[in-house]
Parts: sequence; C-alpha cells; structure tokens
Amino acid sequence: MSTLILALGNELMKDDGVGLKVGRILAEKGYNVLEIGTDIFKLQRYYNGEERIIIIDAILTDKYKPGEIVHLKGEEVFEKLKAEIRSAHFMGAIDGLKLLMALDERLAKAEIHFVGVVAKEIELGTELSEEVKSNIHNIINAIENIAK
Repeated sequence: MSTLILALGNELMKDDGVGLKVGRILAEKGYNVLEIGTDIFKLQRYYNGEERIIIIDAILTDKYKPGEIVHLKGEEVFEKLKAEIRSAHFMGAIDGLKLLMALDERLAKAEIHFVGVVAKEIELGTELSEEVKSNIHNIINAIENIAK
C-alpha cells in the first residue's frame, strides 16, 4: 500500500515543530514525506493518489501528558480531534483535510491515520520541550509500524 506522511507544524513555535522534525527523520530513512507546515492545502498540489495518509502533528489536550502519542484512524480522526483534542493551529488541519477529501475522490478513499504528539510548550522558540524530544524515537517507531 502506497503511503504519504504529512508533516505538520511550525518549527518556530517550540513543540509545534515536532511533526516537521519527525518528518525530516522519516524522509532521511526513505519514507515518502510531504512537509506542509501549517498549510494543509499544500496536500492538494502534491497528492499522487497514495492509498494511506499518515498525519504527524502536535496536539493540545489535558487528557494525556506532554510527549505522549495519540494514534487515531479513519473517522475517529475527525470525531476525536473536533471534540476532545485541539489542533495546535488556529485553522484546524483536520477541517481542511475534510474539505480536500470532499473535493478529491481519490483522497476520500485513502486510509487516514493521525499521529498526534501532546505538546507542552507552544510559544516562540525552536527547541522541543524535553518531554517531546525524549519521545522522538517512539514517535518514529509508531509511524513506521503504521506505514508497514
């Protein structure tokens, strides 16, 4: 199954950059990674019909500790992220993805996974918090297991 990993985030806002940092490591390992930063609509220009899409991004929630990984799949992505977990971005990437899926039949058929990393600090700076940084290896492993 062909897989596209979407690396989201803003590397100038501390933990919000975790998706981009993990995406770069996965790209170096040979995975198909698209860095989209905070613009989910870049997906429309670069989507090539991959059957599986794995989104990696920072999330804000009180239900989990900073650095923890939350894996959602299929409709659960749209339900849980809207109700229980907040995107670290003002314009939710998941809302944008839903719109793109309505516009592109191929995208609507893709298997969607969301790997969220609970952020501790979303403020100006380029360093990840220790909680997030110390879990990078586990985040990469989680994504690689989904991509198999």
